[in-house]
Parts: sequence; structure tokens; C-alpha cells
Amino acid sequence: MIHLLNGHAKIYGFAKGFAMTGWRVGYIAAPKWIADGSNKVQGQITSANCSISQRGALAAITGELEPTNKMVTEYHKRRDIVYNLLKDIPGIKANYPQGAFYFFPDVSYYYGKSDGQMTINNGDDFCLYMLEKGHVSLVPGGAFGDESCVRISYAASEKELVEAMRRMKEALSRLK
Repeated sequence: MIHLLNGHAKIYGFAKGFAMTGWRVGYIAAPKWIADGSNKVQGQITSANCSISQRGALAAITGELEPTNKMVTEYHKRRDIVYNLLKDIPGIKANYPQGAFYFFPDVSYYYGKSDGQMTINNGDDFCLYMLEKGHVSLVPGGAFGDESCVRISYAASEKELVEAMRRMKEALSRLK
């Protein structure tokens, strides 16, 4: 959900809140002039989404919210676990996400460091190093506007997240 214009318009999406990632369903609640302008832009960029996505969105907003609320609680728990483990890795500057299920920590402390085989020069190198040496998959931050950061998803089980953070810490400890 994105709030615009000091609360006068709101854009809602179903991807994160209702586990409908990739379905590309959302709506806007706005004054008519904003909605009309949005409709013009949307009409030039996309076409209609499929009826299955529309039915899924309808079920999401009219159905029982208990499963969604349970998942929100679960993601908060996972977020806190990963946050505390990231804080324990030297050089990682971890943010505390308020929405979605990603961290976007600054990892630039490791730029210029090497394990003798690989040297980390940027986010791409960092992610490749983590994949090859720690067997942890991350996304470079450049794709999201910040070369100093990487994106870490916490949409996995607690056990997998704890193991991934352990592997990251171990792999990064080998860099000098």
C-alpha cells in the first residue's frame, strides 16, 4: 500500500498483503481528478489483468482475514529474527523494514575486500560471492537504486533464514 498526497489518495496492491505476487492487481482510492489521470497513464502502460486475478482479489478483500493476519504475525517474527542476525554480522548496516518482506542493508563495508580468490568491488560481486561461497542468493541493490545495498528476502522458513544468516556471517568472515 502506498499513501500519496498527504493521505488524500491511496494505492493498494494485493501482492504482499494477500500473497498474490505477480498477479498485478491493485486499486486506487483518490479524488476523481487523480483517478482520471491515473486511468490515462494506466491505459497507456498496461492492459486489463485476467479474470482469475480479479476473482482472487475479490476473494482477498471479501474473505476471512485470519490467515492473512497470521501471516503478518509470522513475517514480523521472521523480520525480527533476520534483523537481529544481520546486526551480528560486522560491517552490515541493516534497516528495519516496516512493510514487504525484504531487508535492504548497506554492505559497502565489504567493497574492496577479498578472500584471496574473489574481490568484492560492488553489489553484484557481493551477491556473486555470497552465492558461490555462502550458497545464499541475494539481489544487488543497483536494481533498486542503491549500489551500496543488497536485497534480502525473509519470505522463507525460520530455519532457512537462520541458516542463511549463519552462512553469510561465515562467508563474510573470510574477507580481508
